[in-house]
Amino acid sequence: MDAVQKQKLSIAACKIRMNIIEGTYQAKSGHPGGSLSIADTLAYLYFAKMNVDPNNPKWEDRDRLVLSKGHCAPGLYAALALRGYFDESEIKKLRKVGAMLQGHPDMKGTPGVDMSTGSLGQGISAACGMALSGKLSAKDYMVYAILGDGEVEEGQVWEAAMFAAHYQLDNLIAIIDRNGLQIDGKTTEVNSPEPITDKFAAFGWHVITMDAHDFDDIERAFDEASKISGQPVAIVQNSIKGKDVSFMENNVSWHGTAPNAEQYEQAMGELRAILADLEGK
Repeated sequence: MDAVQKQKLSIAACKIRMNIIEGTYQAKSGHPGGSLSIADTLAYLYFAKMNVDPNNPKWEDRDRLVLSKGHCAPGLYAALALRGYFDESEIKKLRKVGAMLQGHPDMKGTPGVDMSTGSLGQGISAACGMALSGKLSAKDYMVYAILGDGEVEEGQVWEAAMFAAHYQLDNLIAIIDRNGLQIDGKTTEVNSPEPITDKFAAFGWHVITMDAHDFDDIERAFDEASKISGQPVAIVQNSIKGKDVSFMENNVSWHGTAPNAEQYEQAMGELRAILADLEGK
């Protein structure tokens, strides 16, 4: 990846993180930790990879993204706002009564949301349906699904994995956000889903691992995925929960806790410093 594109994506990811903090602070609730860990992936998908049109969010031939770990909606909303699906001022209304942006994605109420999600494990099944529909309709769109590593403890994920391999859904890419933490603690201590890579491979998927915070590695992983035929692809990304906010990084207490005023100022200060460095200011 050239330096100009990498800078552009890094700036987008930082702005996504700032809006995650903004939204959860204004809402006094939400899930910042796992939203921050997928910010780079969302920046890459919406600003470099996916074929979408913010002016026509229901375009039939668009690529689709299903946020299967729907509680990380602050990350998705931040990416959609930055991409131009709706005004960024909506971020400050997160989780407010009557507002567009609710605690989990709503495909009927929010432009750019391709599937309503929230019940963990179900989003990947919906993504399988979208991918199969694309095959049956001879469409060439791609379907991307983002799952949490805690989420893959759900049995329905593996039913969907079996289905996708059986129907050779090579237009489906599942991204498993392996940050190692879920609401109750470390995934390896709560109900270990490991080895995630081996399990998806055993279900007939082509498996790729990547560094979730390195755009060169992200590009390498998706380039490899695009060359796979006859199999669904699972990209297992190694990430840091709470990425780029020092006191949130690898801290399970930020799974579903909103920052207070002092924490908000510290987090935004750290992110503004990152942004200024990226922009050369």
